[in-house]
Amino acid sequence: MSKWKCSVCGYIYDSEKGIPEKGIEAGTEFEDLPDDFKCPRCGAGKALFKQL
Repeated sequence: MSKWKCSVCGYIYDSEKGIPEKGIEAGTEFEDLPDDFKCPRCGAGKALFKQL
């Protein structure tokens, strides 16, 4: 399991929790998110996330 931080707004994506309200199940690794994934807080693209 991993955590990734949006470099724009600081949102933390935690693969252990996922984002159920966006249809992303708990246990979904960041690498497995679709290429068009956007930060649920600010809309930044996947490329703007950095692994913690």
